[in-house]
Parts: sequence; structure tokens; C-alpha cells
Amino acid sequence: MSGQSQGGFTPTGTIASQADRRRVIFATVVGTTVEWYDFFIYATAVGLVFGQLFFEPLGANSALIAFATVGVSFLFRPLGAFLAGHFGDKLGRKAVLMWTLILMGAATALIGVLPTYQSIGLAAPILLVLLRIIQGISAGGEWGGAVLMAVEHAPRQKRGIFGASPQIGVPLGLLLASGVMALMTAIAPGDQFAAWGWRIPFLLSVVLILVGYYVRRKVEESPVFTELAERKEKAKMPIVQLFRKHLLLVIIAALVFAGNNAVGYMTTGGYIQGYATNPEGPIGLERGPVLWAVAGSAVTWLLTTLLAGWVSDRIGRRSTYIIGWVLQLAGVFTLFPLVNTGQIGLLFAGLAILTIGLGFTYGPQAALYTELFPASIRFSGVSISYAIGAIAGGAFAPTIATAIVQATGSTQAVTWYLAGMTVLGLVATLLLRDRSGIPLGPDHEAEQAVSPIRGLAKA
Repeated sequence: MSGQSQGGFTPTGTIASQADRRRVIFATVVGTTVEWYDFFIYATAVGLVFGQLFFEPLGANSALIAFATVGVSFLFRPLGAFLAGHFGDKLGRKAVLMWTLILMGAATALIGVLPTYQSIGLAAPILLVLLRIIQGISAGGEWGGAVLMAVEHAPRQKRGIFGASPQIGVPLGLLLASGVMALMTAIAPGDQFAAWGWRIPFLLSVVLILVGYYVRRKVEESPVFTELAERKEKAKMPIVQLFRKHLLLVIIAALVFAGNNAVGYMTTGGYIQGYATNPEGPIGLERGPVLWAVAGSAVTWLLTTLLAGWVSDRIGRRSTYIIGWVLQLAGVFTLFPLVNTGQIGLLFAGLAILTIGLGFTYGPQAALYTELFPASIRFSGVSISYAIGAIAGGAFAPTIATAIVQATGSTQAVTWYLAGMTVLGLVATLLLRDRSGIPLGPDHEAEQAVSPIRGLAKA
């Protein structure tokens, strides 16, 4: 019998030590935090200065185009997911994670030394977009590998909390990105921030990547993949098998994530930061306090993400998600009324309330996705569903919100857009059966291949 299917054994039959599991948790948290720090400082910089530095000739449309570059990277996430899924199911989870970390770090550091439009003209935004595309490819491959390393090492009854460990890398990355940016607004205030202050957080990525690389080198390969490799049962064309047998499941799983991602990208995509600090907008707050408020909301997001992972181990992934969608909908309707008061305390309250629902619709995702797909094509299924969901959800959410406000002069329609995406995520969740605790090892491929979609018997 597969050791992983028992939740406490390695493929060789020995019990996985607590030290091994702690090492995996630590490595996935550190690695995903570094990855998402790199990804989010770009979005934060877009909301604060990239419009004027790289898209200045576009005038009033500079902010809109700058936010669009956040979304462009999402279009390349599926490429990263396809590549990572293929090689992750063929060569292993660990090797892919090392390469995604290096790729993201290199692109981020290069943005930190990129000349602006004033220095090199049109080449500046072109190079910026190319580097953002590389970030998107890396992000598309990172998430699937990180969650599989965490969940496939976990005991069966603790997959939710283990899976929440890479999930908290997102709020930790946001916390770190917002905190470093806020610190730089104090060190380099006013015009100095636009001149050089924004570059420091990008250059710090070099140090963070070295730390993440060192930590990930110490982690053992996923026991499920190790067993597949020993049995020579790895899929020859995992992506082909995925789309041939599980296309509808990929779409539904993607819509689950889209409902969370669209709402989450109000802050992780830099929209709230740009909206609240725009000197020509209705609020016009200082950069520093807004960034600290976003950083504070990242803490509440982190805590609720962990809590949701723990809760999902007790009441199931599906039930936890349903609670989360209700909480997220409440947060959506309170967000802009509180932000639009122009009071920093109420802005923080709006973000903090929103993150309660975000945490409950994000914490169980790693375990949910892992339990949806058969072992031999799991990396491909998890990564591609995630990448498609990111495009459908967060890719252009800041751009859409910016366009809506420019067209209507109000945030009311933005609220209804976010509410619609939340309901879409709820409907997708209701279409799935709960598979909490299903065996994950290759001995149970037949059981795993039974469709989790309600009303379908076989995938």
C-alpha cells in the first residue's frame, strides 16, 4: 500500500519524521514568500510610481496602462504552469521549485536597475513588460510545486493546515512588499522615492532569493513523486492526459480560484494603494500610511488563511469554502464605503474585514486542488487550474476597476463586479464534491480518477 495514502509513511515504508515535515513547511513558506514579495512589489510600484516613470507620454491613461502590465504577466502564467506541470510530473517537484525561484529573482532585480522612459524612451516600458512576463512565467510554475510539496508530505488528517503553509506566503509576501515600500517612502520621501527609493525593494530580491534557494535545497522530494519514479509510473504526456480526461474539472477548479483572486487583487494588484494615494482622486492619502494599512491587512489575511486550513481539516474543504464565500461577499460590500471615508483607520478596517473572507477562500485551496487530481498528472492539474483561474480572476481586476471608476466616477460598480466574481466562486465550489482525506499515492489512481464533479461518475 502507498505510504502516502496512509498519510504518515514515505514510499519506503518508514514513518516521516516531524523534523522532515517541519523542514518542508519552513521551506515552502520561505520560498513562496520570496516569490510573492517579488511579484507584489511590482504591483505596488505600479500603483505608486510606474505610471509616471515608464508610461508618462500616455498622460491621463498612464495609470490604466500601467495596471494593464500587471495583468499581462497573468497571460503568461499558463505557459509557466504548462512547463512546470510537465517537468514537475516528469522530473519532480523540487527541481521545478528551484528554477522558478531563480527566474523570479533575476527578473525582479533587473527591474530594480531598469532605466525609465525619460532615459531611454520607448525601450523602457518594453523592457519592463518583458521582465514582468518572466515574473508571470515563474509565478505560473511556482504555486503548484509548492503546494504539492506541502500537501503530499502531510499526514492525511492535517493536509489543510500543511497546505495553508505555502498559502500564507502570499500575505507574507504582501506584508513584506508593503512594509519595505512604506519604509522607503520614509527614507526617500517625495521626489526621492520616484528618483531612486522605489528601486531598493527590487534590488533586495537578490538577498531573499539566496535565502530561499538555500532553504529549498535542504528539502526532500515529494514522497508521492518519489514513489511514482521508483515504480516508473510517471505519465509520458501529463498535460495531454489532463485535458483529455479532466478538462471540465480544470475549468471548475479555475473558477473557484478566480472568485478569490479577483477580490484579492484589489490590494495585491496595487489598486487600493493607487486609488487611495492618487493626489487627483477623491481621497489623496499619503503613501506611507496606506502602505502600512495594507501591510496590517496582510497580517489578518495570514491569520485567517492559517485558520481556514485548520478548519478545513475538521469540517472539510467544501464547507470551509462556502463559509468563506459568504464572509468574502460581506467584505466586498463594506470595502469601498470604508475606504472612501478617507480615514486611514477605516481604510484599514475595510481591508481587514475583506481579508477574513479572502483567508477562508484561500487557506483550503492547496489541499482542495491536490485532492482533485490523480497522482500522475497532479502537478499539471494543480498548476494549470491555478493559472487559468488567475487570468479569469486577478489578471485584469485592477485594470477593470480603474476603467469602471474612470467611466462612472464611482466605486459602486466595482463593488458589484467583485460581488459577481465571489458568487461565481461559490457556484463553482457547489459543483464539487468534498474529497478531504482521499488517498494521494499512486496505488489509488483509480479512486482519484473518479470525477469530483457532482453528477459525473468518471472523469
